[in-house]
Order: sequence, then C-alpha cells, then structure tokens
Amino acid sequence: MSVTKSKSSAKATSEALPSFEQAFAELETIVAQMESGQMPLEASLAAYQRGNTLLQSCQKALADVEQQVQILNASNRLTPFQPQED
Repeated sequence: MSVTKSKSSAKATSEALPSFEQAFAELETIVAQMESGQMPLEASLAAYQRGNTLLQSCQKALADVEQQVQILNASNRLTPFQPQED
C-alpha cells in the first residue's frame, strides 16, 4: 500500500504545473464552479485540492517575480512600484 502511495505522490510532484496565466485562469474556473453550488461533495473536495495546488503555484510565481524585481531595483536603482491610494 505505501509503495502505491509513494508512486502516486511522486507522479503528482513530477507533473509540470501550468504557467501563471493558465493556473490563474483554471483557478478562476474552479472558484466559479464551486460558487455555483452545483458540484457534488467529492467533486468539490477534488476541486478544492486542485485549487489549493494552483494557488500555491501562483503565489510562488508571484514571489519569484517580486524577488527578481527587487534584485533589478537594487542593481539598476529603479524605484519600486507604489500604487496610488484613492
């Protein structure tokens, strides 16, 4: 039994995650489906799990880009983006 779990875990981690844009679009679709209230319980759980994986992927991609921007700012002396408050 544990061998099967290990193989399935390895497969899940070895699958390539979609690009940020693809992950975000899929996450939006999942949220809309779940908000509709029409999904069976098991499908909702699977969608939640997939959404969590996509969310983590998006957060990591954003953190990576933020780090790159900070490095660029340090080396080229760019001013960090400051959104205007209304």
